[in-house]
Amino acid sequence: MTILITGGCGFIGRHVAEELLQSGYEVRVLDALIDQVHADAELVVPEGAEVIRGDVRDKDAVRAALANVDGVIHLAAEVGVGQSMYEIARYVSCNDLGTAVLLEAMIGMPVRKIVVASSMSVYGEGLYLTGDGRRLGYVRRRSHHIKRGQWDPLGPDDEPLTPVATDEEKPVDLASIYALTKYAQEKQVLIFGEAYGLDAVALRLFNVFGAGQALSNPYTGVLANFGSRLANRQPPMIFEDGKQRRDFVHVRDVARAFRLALEKPAASGHVINIGSGLAYSIADVAMLLADAMGVPEIAPDIMNKARSGDIRNCFADISKARELLGFEPKYHLENSLAPFVDWVRQTGAIDRGAEMKRQLEERGLVS
Repeated sequence: MTILITGGCGFIGRHVAEELLQSGYEVRVLDALIDQVHADAELVVPEGAEVIRGDVRDKDAVRAALANVDGVIHLAAEVGVGQSMYEIARYVSCNDLGTAVLLEAMIGMPVRKIVVASSMSVYGEGLYLTGDGRRLGYVRRRSHHIKRGQWDPLGPDDEPLTPVATDEEKPVDLASIYALTKYAQEKQVLIFGEAYGLDAVALRLFNVFGAGQALSNPYTGVLANFGSRLANRQPPMIFEDGKQRRDFVHVRDVARAFRLALEKPAASGHVINIGSGLAYSIADVAMLLADAMGVPEIAPDIMNKARSGDIRNCFADISKARELLGFEPKYHLENSLAPFVDWVRQTGAIDRGAEMKRQLEERGLVS
């Protein structure tokens, strides 16, 4: 069986390709190899994968890549909440138009399955409970609260709320252009699958980490940003007070989840969370990484400023992934940092965190 991976030369894509090749699949990759992701890193392609350089918005390139393909894993996308708030046309074009071009090119092709990478960002704030145990699916922080440093969201009567693991029943609440494009991607794929009789699955990925991330891209994952700063003996920059909580899932677990989504018929038509099922405060993550990198004395820079599009808490309930995919995380942040640290040391990361902060501040996206 031949699988096309769009964006397959990226961080997640390379691991997905390795997972599929090791499981006996034929793998073809379509990747535009954009500078923001690949400029400062040596291109690593899994042995045995066929690589086509091309943009997912180029219909001719996409149709050529789809020839004799049985399934598609669609990863090609611009990634980054902050950057999406000012490079709007770029994000909408690549993520949403790119998905539309891919799906249109698939019409009449013998592709039987497509799995798309969505994002936890579509939830906005995660799930919260009131003091009496009621679920609140729509929770948003008020700007006047944020400006005075009230970072945690409050209930309808300004009562404190308790963040809990977010399941797929939590309503979507889009807080950034990036989130909007990821939701459009997953809806396009699921609607297309139903209309054309394809098995279609959307995996909502939480914060993915592991060796191989683009360390010099300040809009990539949190851990890569922190690693780049620490490698240059600079403190990790943390917006707000550092107590916001996220779920960190290892890239190898994510790669396995994509293979399972291809193989499990029960997953068809579903959106499924892929995370570790654990919650970590961002400040704790920064200190954990500093310790692993041998620089525990470098404390994070807690900026006590908010970035537009950010949310406070979101971590995954992975019950559905366990039920439909048989998915179980094998790697956790506490015991999986050594390969990532080795990668940071070998790569020679260029720290562009200050540049990212300046770009956001110039546009009034930090308050």
